Amino acid sequence: MLFVLSAPSGAGKSTLLNRLRPFADFQYSVSCTTRSPRIGEIDGTDYHFLSRADFENEIKEGNLLEWAEVHGNYYGTRRDKVVEQLQEGLDILIDVDVQGARSIRQCGDAIIASSLVDVFLAPPSLDVLQKRLRSRGTETEDQLSLRLHNASAELACWNEYSYLIISALPEDDLRQFRCIMDAERLRSNRLVPIPSVP
Repeated sequence: MLFVLSAPSGAGKSTLLNRLRPFADFQYSVSCTTRSPRIGEIDGTDYHFLSRADFENEIKEGNLLEWAEVHGNYYGTRRDKVVEQLQEGLDILIDVDVQGARSIRQCGDAIIASSLVDVFLAPPSLDVLQKRLRSRGTETEDQLSLRLHNASAELACWNEYSYLIISALPEDDLRQFRCIMDAERLRSNRLVPIPSVP
C-alpha cells in the first residue's frame, strides 16, 4: 500500500513521522527538496537535498511522481522508486502537502491508484497551530505569517482525503494512524484470495 500523509506545517506531522520510524512494516519514502537542511537533518535520510537546477531537471525528465513549490522551495517524490517498491510488495509511507497528494491521486498509474491510502492530519484549531509554530522557533515572523496563511487553505482540503486525524497527543496520533494502516491491510479487496479446495 501507498500511505500518503499530509498536514499543515506545525500540525504534528513530523512528530508522528518520528514515532512511526521504528516500525518495520513499511518503507519511508524520502522526498527531494531544494530547501536548506535544518539542524540535525541528514541528506538521504530526512530529504534528498537538491539544487534548484537539479530539481528542475527531474521535473523536465518526468522523473517525479509529484512535486510542488511550497514556501518558495520545491518538494517532490521520485516515481520509479515508489513503483518499484510497490511491485515488490512493500508498503510505503509518503509525506506530502495537499498539492502533492492531488498529483498522486491524478498520476494515472494503475499500481499507485490501487495502492493509495491518503490521510490528513489536522490541528484542533488555527490558534493551536500558531502556538505550535511559535514554539518551534524555526521561522521568522514573515515565514510564520506565510505558513499560517497556507495552513488555512490546506485545512479546507481535508475532505479530499480518505481519512482525517485531528491531532491531539502524539501517542493518540500514532495509535490512530496505526489503526488506519491495520484496517487497510485487512480490506478484503487487498488480500490474496484463498485457493478453493478441489
